[in-house]
Amino acid sequence: MMNSRLYLAVLVCLTLAATTLGQVQQPSPTPRPTAQEDKDDIVRITTNLVQVDVVVTKNGKVVTGLTADDFEIFEDGKRQTITNFLYVSNLSNASTASSAAPAPAVTSPKSRNVSGPPPPPIEPNEARRIMALVIDDLGLSADSINQVRKQLRKFVDEQMQPNDLVAIIRTGADIGALQQFTNDKRLLHSTITQAQWNVCSRVGPTVFQPIRPDPVPFTINPNSTCGWDSVRSSLSSLRFILQAMGELPGRKSMVLFSDSIPRQEQDIMVRDDDPASPVGERDYYALLQRLAEIAIRNSVVIYGVDTQGLQVAGPTAADSISNSNPRGGVTPQMINDQLNAIRRARMSELIRRREGADVLSKDTGGFLVRNSNDFKLDQIMNDQQGYYLLGYRPTGETFNRRFHHISAKVKRSGLSIRTRKGFYGFTEDEANRLRHELSKTDAALTSPFRAHDIAIDLATIFANDPALGSVLRSFLFIDAKSLTFQDDGEGWHKVAVEMRGMIFGGNGRPLDEIVVTPIVRLRQSAYEQALRDGLLLRFDMTVKRPGAYQLRVAARDLVSSRVGSAGQFVTVPDPNRDFSMSGIVLSGATEQKILTISAPAPSEKATDANVEARLSPNPVSRKFRAGSNLVFGFVIYNANTSDGQPQLTVDAKLFREGKLVESADALRVNVANQRDLTRISTSGVVYLKPELQPGRYFLQLVTIDSGKKKNSAVQWIDFEIIKP
Repeated sequence: MMNSRLYLAVLVCLTLAATTLGQVQQPSPTPRPTAQEDKDDIVRITTNLVQVDVVVTKNGKVVTGLTADDFEIFEDGKRQTITNFLYVSNLSNASTASSAAPAPAVTSPKSRNVSGPPPPPIEPNEARRIMALVIDDLGLSADSINQVRKQLRKFVDEQMQPNDLVAIIRTGADIGALQQFTNDKRLLHSTITQAQWNVCSRVGPTVFQPIRPDPVPFTINPNSTCGWDSVRSSLSSLRFILQAMGELPGRKSMVLFSDSIPRQEQDIMVRDDDPASPVGERDYYALLQRLAEIAIRNSVVIYGVDTQGLQVAGPTAADSISNSNPRGGVTPQMINDQLNAIRRARMSELIRRREGADVLSKDTGGFLVRNSNDFKLDQIMNDQQGYYLLGYRPTGETFNRRFHHISAKVKRSGLSIRTRKGFYGFTEDEANRLRHELSKTDAALTSPFRAHDIAIDLATIFANDPALGSVLRSFLFIDAKSLTFQDDGEGWHKVAVEMRGMIFGGNGRPLDEIVVTPIVRLRQSAYEQALRDGLLLRFDMTVKRPGAYQLRVAARDLVSSRVGSAGQFVTVPDPNRDFSMSGIVLSGATEQKILTISAPAPSEKATDANVEARLSPNPVSRKFRAGSNLVFGFVIYNANTSDGQPQLTVDAKLFREGKLVESADALRVNVANQRDLTRISTSGVVYLKPELQPGRYFLQLVTIDSGKKKNSAVQWIDFEIIKP
């Protein structure tokens, strides 16, 4: 049933709740009683009213003080009579048509003192800008994400207003884990610091892949080990974010930071200079249109930021250009032709990567920032100072279930106007029949934003079990202080927690689900330890085929009904055919022991049961001190045994922000005492030097099989180095 509900949610028509406005109103410094109601319902399509928002600018600045007589609005090219009119300002507590200058930004102190008090909460009826700043780390280079962090810090310090609500969200890893909507700059600075280059990025460490003598296509990141259509994963994440933003009132905006949101992408799997190269194209236009429809329905304007910025398209020092000619001799013209071909290919790549973001921006009433290294966030903010609401009475032809194009004109010269592309002709009653009510747990599972009533964290790795096949092995940390323990009168403290896990495919559809409801019973000493250190729930979920998956988990206290949620992306290889590795488990010398609950295996029936927690290592907390040993462990699958015992080595590399920090090459794997050579358990140690700075790091392990068919497999894991 979950599959059907989520699929239908995407097809819901472009309508919001609505009521009929009065006759044409001229803007006034004193708002009408219905102004807040109008503001909360931006896009309206009912049998009595079609209402859309428009922004008017002159030289990039928002124009206020216009009247209904200054506008014309058209549906499918037919002029409509404006019956409803309102200007909504985001710079004051009232909707007003008077000219208003932007309020000065409140700048955080240089030290960003975290001991200062948080800002007061914003009341629902206060005017504000609601912005989701989406970092598409699945489509950003390491160079670009550094620039994104720099510009976001500047934005928070210099441009964010006290009554702005802002969220910083990534499309990869744990969607929404960084921050929910807030006006607390301290929290936003913390989330910006956590944004890191994603090893699954389709772009790679740099915007352009360095040219090698054997060229690789510019659209493929040879350093990515994830091997799935990450563009679709980015678009799926955007869909979840837009749907969640529909729960927020009024007009919202999404600022999308990405190097690569193409409208159509080509994967060229052989040499570029081979005229017979087969080319497979992925056309994302239908998905982009659907995203724009969801944004319109939920009153979200999208601003795209092409984070590639100003790039030198010609060869650089990182490129290695072959000057060989199989027919003999190299002429200056040949070299010049080769250099020009590189420039053309890279310029074409720059343009093609931003075409999808341009579609989303234009169709939703925003704009695309391109060829800019500062991303023009000030221009995006200025564009949200206020907007006009134009309404007209629809005819019977409006509700024919077809798409209707909307356009608007402003009569005064020298002004520019932007609005949404249009809407589908559904009435509100028809839309309501498609809508569904999600339970609190369902909402936590499908929302891009984490539920925080219960503090939880998640660590998931791929593993292959001889009986179960490929599984996602997960460890769910639960802060026991968030739970409601009850005393049963016999010396036991017990709590019942419903845990639901759901696996989503690359297209965002749920593929599998597990429900476990353990009743945990603890004696006094174990209860006190649980309150101090938390609880750990271990569970497995099977996956039937290789690919990239998102696992989301929600935990609900059955007494208080409080809910917490978390999520993670995991890549699953085919261990039965491919030389591959399991996920990596980390441990250290000062490893914490934690009370652990083992959930039933996927093949067993998950029923209520009394479960006694046991002490075991905590794989969720991956924090290590500089100067200590980082111990890693994993399993190698399908090594070559045709020459007898496998010849395996492991290269360990340490990265920070996409840059290599340390490396240890050719650590030989001892297979002498292995019981099963098809599943070789491996461990090793990386010494974390005392001079390593605190922060988030990535450990890359490359396992090399030196048999007749030389193979290699790669896995990554992130961890944090803390101060000694």
